[in-house]
Amino acid sequence: MDGTAPGAPSSDPSGHLLPAGEKGTVNIAGSPFSPRGEGARRADEGAPSATKTIKQDVRKHRLAKTAQARNLRQTETEEEYRLWSDLRARRLNGYKFVRQVPLGPFIVDFLCREERLIVEIDGFQHAESVADKRRTEWLNANGYSVLRFWNQEILRERRSVLETILAAIEGRLEFSAKLPDFYSPAEQR
Repeated sequence: MDGTAPGAPSSDPSGHLLPAGEKGTVNIAGSPFSPRGEGARRADEGAPSATKTIKQDVRKHRLAKTAQARNLRQTETEEEYRLWSDLRARRLNGYKFVRQVPLGPFIVDFLCREERLIVEIDGFQHAESVADKRRTEWLNANGYSVLRFWNQEILRERRSVLETILAAIEGRLEFSAKLPDFYSPAEQR
């Protein structure tokens, strides 16, 4: 006997686990996967004339951002709490929202993935913020519309805020050059 219990998994010569009863040699050369220790190669990799456009994948998980988003969800502001109570569980006409979500290099307050709409709640520290403008440009370039509200609007006029969010989702809201920071639609592709 080989010293293993019947039915226990064993490993093949390359070190990969095999179900019990499937011992033997494995043809690594015929495998569709890359050999152990070597990464996959792209067709254009190493080609001298190949020009590569590096585009950041907005869905890529970043552990530091995930932890930061989790912390933000646990320490939400009163305004975020109140708006979330109206957006969560598909309470706004059946649209699903998530909160404090990492999106590319940023964390957005609320996101309706289905409609690619981001809702941001800003305090006075965000007034005329250059960083917020760059962030909005990046989000728009990646296909997301951004809708911004001030903290006091959430507290004093929540019904109007919800109606505005619904209007943006349903395409009834248009960009205004007079208020460029309020609503910024996604770039058309």
